[in-house]
Amino acid sequence: MTKKDDFDLHLFLPYLLNQAAEACSLSFQQVYKGRYNMLRAEWRVLFHLGMYGPLTAKEIGTRARMHKTKISRAVQKLADRRFLTRFESEADRRSEILALSSAGEAAYRDLRQVAYDYEVELLSSLSLGEVDTLKRLLVRLSGTEKH
Repeated sequence: MTKKDDFDLHLFLPYLLNQAAEACSLSFQQVYKGRYNMLRAEWRVLFHLGMYGPLTAKEIGTRARMHKTKISRAVQKLADRRFLTRFESEADRRSEILALSSAGEAAYRDLRQVAYDYEVELLSSLSLGEVDTLKRLLVRLSGTEKH
């Protein structure tokens, strides 16, 4: 006899959110990987430096909720490609300040526009009210509300 389980994984909110995020992320990944041969962690580091200016790896980790080893690898790859520069922090000599180079700034500006266009296309089937509601609720669920 087969047990009937009424739990529907496909309607379980964490599962749905993960599936939606993964589908969107993989689709957008084709763009930044195709243009700059970047991985997800690299474009996230690039975007944080582009948006906020010079930061330490620890600050990026806190903002992006990324593990320090992923950040370290991404920083090394971006530095190898001359997309960022590192300099010693005057406040804490054990820490490095990371900043985009001119090549990194150009890549950030390019990908920022591509990200904007991607989002417009992604949300084109939703009304403005639905987009506003979706974003507001996702921000609340993610705990990333700006204070």
